[in-house]
Amino acid sequence: MRSKIIGRCLLRTILDHRRMSQEDLVVKTGIHKSQINEYIHNKRIMSLKSARIISKSCKCSIDDLYEWLD
Repeated sequence: MRSKIIGRCLLRTILDHRRMSQEDLVVKTGIHKSQINEYIHNKRIMSLKSARIISKSCKCSIDDLYEWLD
């Protein structure tokens, strides 16, 4: 069984769809703005803990936060 490879972060798209700013996400999650910015610009991969917090705040699945490649 082949595992999937994580692709680019889709957080910017999700925030745009939800009409949320990075600052809105900072307030909802307590995650520092620079960290969220690093996720959006693919400079950092979310930890599982951060992904859970962000997905709950954005009302999406953790799997929705990234592209998944075969």
